[in-house]
Amino acid sequence: MIKVSDTAKKKVVELMIEDGFNSATDFVRVGVKSGGCSGLSYDLKFDKAQNEEDKVFEDNGVRIIVDKKSFLYLIGTTLEYSGGLNGSGFVFNNPNANRTCGCGESFSL
Repeated sequence: MIKVSDTAKKKVVELMIEDGFNSATDFVRVGVKSGGCSGLSYDLKFDKAQNEEDKVFEDNGVRIIVDKKSFLYLIGTTLEYSGGLNGSGFVFNNPNANRTCGCGESFSL
């Protein structure tokens, strides 16, 4: 399961509305792909449909879909949003990551 913090929820809903998505019926697609400084990077986008093989979660009012392969890397992850002086953006607190890069957008196991 993937958790969503209160600050991430507020930002997700705001961005979904800006992009023409409905947070009550559409999804946040979270995935992992090859690349980044540490070997794997996070992928986050909005989606209106789920695929047959997707895992579906809902936490804190946010509907999340994850493909089967990415799910293995993301179990127990919490999606946060940081709006600090060093820049703003979504942050993945992933207990499975052994190493992350300085920007927090990539990791390795």
